[in-house]
Amino acid sequence: MLTFVYTLLALFAFAANSVLCRVALNAHTIDPTTFLTVRFASGAATLLLAAGIVGRARPFAGSWVSAGVLFFYGIPFSIAYLGLTAGAGALILFGTVQLAMIAAAVARGEHLGSPQWFGVSVALGGLVYLTRPGLSAPPIFSAALMAVAGVGWGIYSLRGRTATSAISETTGNFVRLVPLLALVTAFMFLRGQAHANARGLLLAAASGSIASGLGYVVWYRALRELTRTRASVVQLAVPVIAAAGGALLLGEAMTARLAIAGAMVLGGIAMTSVKT
Repeated sequence: MLTFVYTLLALFAFAANSVLCRVALNAHTIDPTTFLTVRFASGAATLLLAAGIVGRARPFAGSWVSAGVLFFYGIPFSIAYLGLTAGAGALILFGTVQLAMIAAAVARGEHLGSPQWFGVSVALGGLVYLTRPGLSAPPIFSAALMAVAGVGWGIYSLRGRTATSAISETTGNFVRLVPLLALVTAFMFLRGQAHANARGLLLAAASGSIASGLGYVVWYRALRELTRTRASVVQLAVPVIAAAGGALLLGEAMTARLAIAGAMVLGGIAMTSVKT
């Protein structure tokens, strides 16, 4: 029962990152780089606190390489939400993450059977359908940025598989990332392109402390009881939750294109979990 609760909380937290970023940027309360800096700074603070409470994590584990990978996930993630709806962004992100991890598995020599290859083809077809030109298509530049973010998160996830303490590694990576993001925000400020009001800062802090920091804590707790396949499949609920959040909080429409593409991407990736 506790595993179910932890998993559900983590999925809502991951979806909240997309919704909170979209809400903040849509209302022009904060710019993307300042949002990201506050998000990871508050996330680092929360994880440091959690590490102290748990008493097992080393606050400065992790590496600068992993922090750099997070940087190249975070920047395109935030900028992409200037043009994407919460649901479309989450779908592209999580679809690309899973496909990137499947590609890495194949590159390492893992065998995929016919059901898995069919699933990969359907998922890729769904992403192509979502982004092909048309009135309801998301902006191609924003979609491409989110795909880059997805690849970055996929690489980060693969690097984290060898961690002895996931919370310790994530904490250290967040701490290392903050000064890198602060430099970018300072540069944007000097160019007159950084801005934030109290609401924007609050949304960014909520994204970092609750959706990111606490989200990862409960997710890593859930992973103790989840198989790798089940963990991969349950994450497919995140774009659905994000789309619902975007509709409720921002009035974003659930278009037929998004619904069809979502079914193809999520269904296709679910097929890759079928054992041969």
